Amino acid sequence: MTAQTLRDLLPSASGRTVVVRSDLNVPLDDGRVTDDGRIRASLPVINELAQAGAKVIVLAHLGRPQGTMNPEFSLAPVVERMRQLTDHPVILAEDVAGPASQQAAQQLDSGHVLVIENVRFDARETSQDHTERSELAHAIASLAGDQGAYVNDAFGAVHRKHASVYDIASFLPSYQGPLVATELKVLDQLIVEPQRPYTVVLGGSKVSDKLAVIDNLLDRADTLLIGGGMAYTFLKAQGHNVASSLLEEDQLPVVKEYLQRSAAGAANIVVPIDTFVADAFHQDADHAVVSVDAMTTGPGGADALGLDIGPETARLYAQQIEASATVFWNGPMGVFEMENFATGTKTVAEALTRVNGLSVVGGGDSAAAVRAFGFSDEDYGHISTGGGASLEYLEGKALPGIDALTN
Repeated sequence: MTAQTLRDLLPSASGRTVVVRSDLNVPLDDGRVTDDGRIRASLPVINELAQAGAKVIVLAHLGRPQGTMNPEFSLAPVVERMRQLTDHPVILAEDVAGPASQQAAQQLDSGHVLVIENVRFDARETSQDHTERSELAHAIASLAGDQGAYVNDAFGAVHRKHASVYDIASFLPSYQGPLVATELKVLDQLIVEPQRPYTVVLGGSKVSDKLAVIDNLLDRADTLLIGGGMAYTFLKAQGHNVASSLLEEDQLPVVKEYLQRSAAGAANIVVPIDTFVADAFHQDADHAVVSVDAMTTGPGGADALGLDIGPETARLYAQQIEASATVFWNGPMGVFEMENFATGTKTVAEALTRVNGLSVVGGGDSAAAVRAFGFSDEDYGHISTGGGASLEYLEGKALPGIDALTN
């Protein structure tokens, strides 16, 4: 069964209340949005509905407030940024489907936007109990009235069986938003007959976060380039001394298995040949570039920390990326937030802009990195709005938020 889309809803949207699940989980610093990429990505569907005369109610989460009203995770800074980016009036209700939301929904005018507070302020949003989630979903759906509708445009949340993502679709006519549709279309190009050569670049801190996607892509991709903290588990599995670098000892057996599969004809797994090591996890720490065979010879000695792929590795990775027709990248190559250890991530980000084919930045830290380096979204074929959801889809897992729209 195919999900209904926003195109199916728009002709009848005027005067109706439409609940939109958006992904507004953006980074904040001192109460200010530091990367508004997800806000900008979420606004088109909101604007289109408001322009069509709908009364728009936006649902979103921010961080993990553990089911309590924590001002640190309020959507107020997000709403302030939304007001700067749209011509439609945007109101913030200070509760989740409580009296403030109910009153604001009743008074909402066509073409106006109501954002209800962080849905995770209500513990029922993420409850494992179906009844509890359904209670919250019903309360939110009730804000829309008898002619209400629901649009899921939050791809970054579709892998969660949460009240505002999954259960609410049982109470309102439901539609797939354009962000979700675009994500699925792009990701399908990565797993269904991708253009070759097909290279996957994986980084980030923990190899355990990427095991399932590695397992699935080993038989689909041509090359896997490994960086970030997870690279040191691969290096250890090859017999290298990684000093005090990030290491998941319990994952060594499965990593060795992946390396064996690669050697037997699966995708070619490429690991760093040089690395930046430092004597402390700090921007100004004493650091140097060393071969991965000599990590204990640099600053820190036996206690050295590997914090970025080295320049020779970055050069080789860039060559591989630029020679590919399809590239998927998820996870930084080093601690890119620190200037001294950002070279690998920046080199990969720049190489992806030169891909003559499909280049996909897999959300999360990778998306934040390309923007921090000054690259534009238009420099890439696609920047995912959902890192975790993207990985689970590439792992072959069912996504509850997608299933809810077709059930």
